[in-house]
Amino acid sequence: MRYGIGQTGTQIFRDTPAALLPVFMTTILGIPAWLAGIAILIPKLWVIICDPLIGAWSDRTAGTHGRTPFLITGALLTSLGFYFLFSVSGFESEIATAALVSLIFLFSMTAFSAFSVPYLGIAALLSKDTHERTRVFVYRMVFATLGVLLGIGVAQPTVFWFGGGYAGWHSMGLIFGLLCLVSMMGSALGLRPVLAKVTVPKTAPPPLREQFLVTMRNRPFRFVLLIHLIQTIGQACSYTVVAMVFIYLAGDVSLLLPFIVIMSVMGVLIQPFWMRLSRTMGKLPLFMWLCMAWCLITLSWVVIDYGAQTNVSLPLIGTMSVKELLIMLRGGLIGITNTGFILLITSLFTDSIYLGEEKGHVAMEGSYAGIWSACEKLAFALGPLIAGVTLSLFGFESSRGGMIEQSDSALFGILMIYSVVPLSFFLLSFVFIPPLTKALRKANDDGLIPATQPA
Repeated sequence: MRYGIGQTGTQIFRDTPAALLPVFMTTILGIPAWLAGIAILIPKLWVIICDPLIGAWSDRTAGTHGRTPFLITGALLTSLGFYFLFSVSGFESEIATAALVSLIFLFSMTAFSAFSVPYLGIAALLSKDTHERTRVFVYRMVFATLGVLLGIGVAQPTVFWFGGGYAGWHSMGLIFGLLCLVSMMGSALGLRPVLAKVTVPKTAPPPLREQFLVTMRNRPFRFVLLIHLIQTIGQACSYTVVAMVFIYLAGDVSLLLPFIVIMSVMGVLIQPFWMRLSRTMGKLPLFMWLCMAWCLITLSWVVIDYGAQTNVSLPLIGTMSVKELLIMLRGGLIGITNTGFILLITSLFTDSIYLGEEKGHVAMEGSYAGIWSACEKLAFALGPLIAGVTLSLFGFESSRGGMIEQSDSALFGILMIYSVVPLSFFLLSFVFIPPLTKALRKANDDGLIPATQPA
C-alpha cells in the first residue's frame, strides 16, 4: 500500500499534461498549435536523456543516503511544477509565453524523473520473492487506475466546475498539484521505514558508460526491454487517436468516459486473478497469452460499425445500439488484458535486475529503472509522430474551427492507427519472446530464479 499509493500521483502527472496542456496553451494562452507542440516536445526529449542520468545518480548515493531524498525532493518539486504549469498567464509575445511554459515543463519533467526513476527501481528491493513483487505491482496497478480516472476523467471537468477560463485552469492546477503531492509524498515518507531495513551495498557503481554496458549484457533485461519498447510504441500510436475514434468512428464522444470507466474497473477487478494465475502458469506464458488476446480485441475494431442499425434494451442502462454495446464490451476486455500484460512485463523487469551476472554487489536498480523509463518516454514520443505521419498519408485535414468532416480515406487511416498499427508492433515484439524464454531458462538452470518460479 505504501508503495502503490505513489502511482496515483505519477499517473496524474503523466496523463493530465499530456491530454490538457496543449488545450491550455492553444485556447487560454493563445499559443499557435505548432509552437505549442515544439514547446512540449523539448522537455519530453530531454527526459529521455535525464532518466538514465537520474538512475545512475541515485545508484551512487544509495549506499550512503538511500533513495528517499530523491523521492521526497521529486514529489515536492513535481507538485509545484504541476501547479505553476497551469498558472502561466500570457505575455504579448506568443514565443515568450511558449518559452516560459516549456521551461516550467522542463523543470517539472526533471523533478518527475527524480521521483519516478528511483520509485520504479526500489520495487526490486521490496522483496526477493518474484511472486511477492508481482503482488506489489498489483497494488501499483490499482492506484495507477485511480490516477487514470482522475487525470483523464476528472481533470478537464474540474476546469468547467470552477467556471472555465483562466480561473478554472488555475484551480484545476492547484487541486491536482495537491493530489500529486499527497500521493507521491505518501510513498516517499511511507517507504522510509521499509527501505531502512533493506541492505544496500556501499560499493560505488561503475562509471555511467560501464553501467549501461552492464545492463545491456543482462540478456533477460535486454529482451524484456525490447519487447516493452516495441509494444509501448504501438500503444502510444493508439492513444494518439483514441479521441478521434470516438468522435469520427463511434460517432459519440460522450462514450469515451464510460469506456474508460469500464476499462479501469475491469482492469482493477481482474488483478488478483492474474497474480494467482502467474504463480501456477508462469509469468512469461501468461504474458504471451494476454498479449495475443489483446491483439484479437484490437483487430476487432476494424468492424466497429457492426450492429449500428440494431438496438437492444438493457436493464438499468436503457436502449443502445449493438455497436455501442460492443464498444463498451471491448473496453472491458481491453482493461482485463492490458492491465494484465503491463503487470507481468513490469514484474519481469524487476526479475531481470536480479539476473545480471555482472551486477555483483553493486547497487544498480536506479540504472535499470532509468533506462526502462527512458525507453517508455521514447516510445511515447515516437507514437504520436508515427500516428501523425500516418494520418497525413491518409488525407486527414486539420482545422482551427473545431471538428470538420473527414474523407473516407482519413477515417480509414484513424481506424488503421487504432487497430492494425498497434497490432503490427505487438506481432513484431513476439520475435523476442523465444530468446527471452531461452535466457530465463538458462537463469533458472543456473539457480538465479527461485524454485517457486515456474520454468
